[in-house]
Amino acid sequence: MRSRDEAKKIAIRKKAMALIVQEGFDGLSMHKLAKAAGVSVATIYIYYKDREDLILSLCKEETTRMTEATLKDFDPRMPFAEGLKNQWKNRATFWLKNPVEAQFLERMRHSPYQENILVYLKKDFIEAMRAFVTNSIKNKELVKIPVEVFWSVAYAPLYQLVKFHMDGTSLPGLGPFVLTDKIMNQTLALVVKGLSP
Repeated sequence: MRSRDEAKKIAIRKKAMALIVQEGFDGLSMHKLAKAAGVSVATIYIYYKDREDLILSLCKEETTRMTEATLKDFDPRMPFAEGLKNQWKNRATFWLKNPVEAQFLERMRHSPYQENILVYLKKDFIEAMRAFVTNSIKNKELVKIPVEVFWSVAYAPLYQLVKFHMDGTSLPGLGPFVLTDKIMNQTLALVVKGLSP
C-alpha cells in the first residue's frame, strides 16, 4: 500500500478543479489530471476510488468551505439590511479569495451534479438562511416573494459585480472595472430598497 502525501492530495484537488473550470467535466480525465498535478495516475487512486469519487469529494469539501465562509459573523436574527450586507461581504470575500473553487462550485450548480450541492449544504446553513428570511418578513423588513425571486434580486447583482471584477472589465467599451466598497454598498442599497415592503 502506497503512503499518502498531503501535498500531492492538495495538488490533485487544485488541478482537478482548475481543469473542470477551464474545460468542463469532459475535460477531466485521470491521465490529464495526473500530468497537470505532476503525479502518477496510480497516486490519484490512493486518494480517490475513481473520477466520480474525486468530483463528489471536491463538491463536498468545497460546499462545506463555502457555507462556513458564508456564515462567518452571521446571525439570522440580524436586521435584514445588516444581515444581507454580511452575506454580501462573506460571499464576495469567498469568491475573490477562492476564484477557482468558486467557479468550480458554479460549474457543479449547472451540471448533472447539482443535486449533490444540495445534499452537501450544511443543515445549519439552510436553517440560518431560512430563519433570516422568515425573521425579515415577520419584522416587515422584506416583502414576501418566491424564493427564486428573492435569490435573483438579493444575490445575483453581487455575483455579477464579482464576475466583472474577476474579468477586470464590465461591459464592452467601458474599460477596466474594480469592485470597491463604494460600488458594492451602492448596489446593496438598491437591492435592499427593492426588497423592502
